[in-house]
Amino acid sequence: MTAQRTLDNNRMLTRLSIVAVLMFGFGFALVPFYDHICRALGVNSMVERSELPANTQVDFTRMVTIELDANAHGMPWRFQPVVRHLEVHPGELVNIEYEVANVRGSAMTGQAVVSYGPAYAGQFIRKLECFCFTQQTLAAGETRRMRVSFVLDATLPAEINTVTLSYTFFEVAGKS
Repeated sequence: MTAQRTLDNNRMLTRLSIVAVLMFGFGFALVPFYDHICRALGVNSMVERSELPANTQVDFTRMVTIELDANAHGMPWRFQPVVRHLEVHPGELVNIEYEVANVRGSAMTGQAVVSYGPAYAGQFIRKLECFCFTQQTLAAGETRRMRVSFVLDATLPAEINTVTLSYTFFEVAGKS
């Protein structure tokens, strides 16, 4: 009886070993198989792509002048754009920076509000990142550069050749 039991245990152990080896082989074979499927579908590729897709939403046939303005309404802050104007194609991603400095001897909090010229041009500006989204607290004497990223919509009317972005900082009461 024990000899039969030992024989059955050996057969079971052999079968389990074969299954384990087959599972390992199957898992090992999945790596190149997965790579071929991903290449065929063009997803999750580890291979460098030689060319990036073109942004077909950019209107390369026209340029629009973006004028930048900055004001600190009654605040002891020096606030100005890093560049005063730039030329952009509608549909193109634009990154600009403003510089602000607190010249007061203590910390101060402000919130920026944007206005556009002409006013209806604002509906064609899609801000992705802007310091105006949050309150800004500057320590005494602190200087900071703040970014604005936006896209000027390609559907901007053709008669608009210049758009002005004007940011005004207002003090946030009770935060100073």
